[in-house]
Amino acid sequence: MSGQTLTDRIAAAQYTLTGSEVSRAVCKATTHEQTAPKKKHLEYLIQATQDSNVNVPQMADTLLERVGNASWVVVFKALITTHHLMVNGNERFLQFLASRNTLFNLSNFLDKTGSHGYDMSTFIRRYSRYLNEKAFAYRQMSFDFGRVKKGADGAMRTMSVEKLLKGMPILQSQIDSLLDFEVNPKDLNNGVINACFLLLFKDLIKLYACYNDGIINLLEKFFQMKRSQCKDGLEIYKRFLTRMTRVSEFFKIAEQVGIDKNDIPELTQAPESLLESLETHLNTLEGKKP
Repeated sequence: MSGQTLTDRIAAAQYTLTGSEVSRAVCKATTHEQTAPKKKHLEYLIQATQDSNVNVPQMADTLLERVGNASWVVVFKALITTHHLMVNGNERFLQFLASRNTLFNLSNFLDKTGSHGYDMSTFIRRYSRYLNEKAFAYRQMSFDFGRVKKGADGAMRTMSVEKLLKGMPILQSQIDSLLDFEVNPKDLNNGVINACFLLLFKDLIKLYACYNDGIINLLEKFFQMKRSQCKDGLEIYKRFLTRMTRVSEFFKIAEQVGIDKNDIPELTQAPESLLESLETHLNTLEGKKP
């Protein structure tokens, strides 16, 4: 179904009557039209998160209400709108989502109205898991991996060993849940899922930069770490190597669907000898003979 439905208009009108401009903008961003949420509505909501007079819990509740809709289009757009606000809104929006015990409970979501509904429902279930993981990571770390400073003096490069060994598995889980979206170019066939894919792509670039920083920090500290820390560190590094293949596959899909090659980071493969030297060092600490 394309175009705004009567239901969309009634929902927006209800909020107009109650005087909630924010809720009205949420409804406008999450109509039944098979297009990405309109930029003007997203910008209004992003700006609203910066306003100390705006009730952020109420805004989040309106979005969660829209996520309870039966239509895959409305639900998908509500998730996309939430994702936009998590990334571009005031951090207090993300803080509020992270403080909730449950966020999106869509593991059984299914829109049975046609084959398109079935197909898109699969991606909605996966996408909601990623957004849950993103909020959970914030709750665990008290910062957003996507927002922190990157590079030589960035958060992951300057982190202590203890914090790094705690933070890297959390970051890995967030990256895994993003990669579990598992989309093919042929699935990117409407404005809604395309908008979602672009947000995931942008998140992955930031998460990969954090991941890379964390690995550099880990390798710099590895030979000074305690035996138990080296053991954990080696597992983190091994998982990093396997993740790189999946990250590379995701970036290939981005290129296939027309994302500018200059926007896609180049992944450099670490030499195998590096893994061998880490394993040899751990074996030495554990008293094993080469």
